[in-house]
Amino acid sequence: MIKNLFICTCCFLMISTPVSGFSATRLKEIARVEGVRDNHVVGYGIVVGLSGTGDSSRSKATLQSVSNALFEFGVKIDESEVHSRNVAAVIVTAKLPPFTNQGDYLDVSVSSMGDARSLVGGTLLLTPLKAPNNIVYALAQGQVSTGAFQYDLNGNLVQKNHTTVGRVPNGAQVERSVNTSLVGEDGVLYLILEHPDFTTAGRVVDAIRQNLGLNDVKAIHAGKIAIKVNPDVDSVSLIRDIENTSVEPDRKAIVVINERTGTVVSGGDVEIDDVTISHGNLKVIITTDYNVSQPSAFLGRASPGVRTMVVPDTEIEVEESLASAIDLPQGTSISDLVAALRQINTSTRDVIVILQAIKSAGALNAELLVQ
Repeated sequence: MIKNLFICTCCFLMISTPVSGFSATRLKEIARVEGVRDNHVVGYGIVVGLSGTGDSSRSKATLQSVSNALFEFGVKIDESEVHSRNVAAVIVTAKLPPFTNQGDYLDVSVSSMGDARSLVGGTLLLTPLKAPNNIVYALAQGQVSTGAFQYDLNGNLVQKNHTTVGRVPNGAQVERSVNTSLVGEDGVLYLILEHPDFTTAGRVVDAIRQNLGLNDVKAIHAGKIAIKVNPDVDSVSLIRDIENTSVEPDRKAIVVINERTGTVVSGGDVEIDDVTISHGNLKVIITTDYNVSQPSAFLGRASPGVRTMVVPDTEIEVEESLASAIDLPQGTSISDLVAALRQINTSTRDVIVILQAIKSAGALNAELLVQ
């Protein structure tokens, strides 16, 4: 006898529908000065000293790079004569923080370009790092640290992390300082809000006018504020006073849902309108037994038209639990809703479905962001 079991679970959900402030924060936590940012540099280099895990002879760029590197040291050799697996071609990247000065050190990332199996134990040769304007801003060199390993024998492989990507801590030295302009040629200092919002921009303008006595301040749009700076004023001291000005930002009510992990993130003060929730489960169990009919075993010999058959025997069972209902008044927060749903043993994924249904019913006073 062969048995097949099929279970179908259905969720029934019924929805019927009949801002508090935030604490003040420093302006430096929600805004930045325009022009104060990181700058990216990149370079092409080679990593040497690998234990037979470098690029193969199929990587023509690596062979040419080795030939060119040797030529710089007075050794002339054609790339066709290079047969080494101890070298790998890599791309070197780094970020220049704002106000970087000549002589500062940077961490660099090293990534294999060819078919190297591992960069473990390698050393990066001197590599110039250029900005998009093709100017060299730093020189990188040093021991590559991957924090990984890879061992294989007889078809067995043990690996931790990526062996073809590594870092050189303090591996680049800055050769050219980064000039960061705080105040534009028009004498205007611009502030950029991390999260553009018209209400927040207006509050920033009011706070700067009241606390610093600056009148020539205006919001260009929801994410940018312009401040006219007197040429006689020390711009660094002015920015210090601006970034320490307290502002109460206006935040939009958002409920974030991650359906893959079943995670719901929301501020506890997100409110909902009058709502009644009825939630229950219907479980359908279908059991199928396959019986084998062999009439020839009883007749002694098979008669014309008589043959062995598999006959399915199906039973259907329905289990329906009573729907649990909760009634929440207007002004109830998401935290109160979740607490009420937990009392009726609602799973996290069911909470997500309920929140989506409440939003569709127009009772959720927040933006529902599903990831």
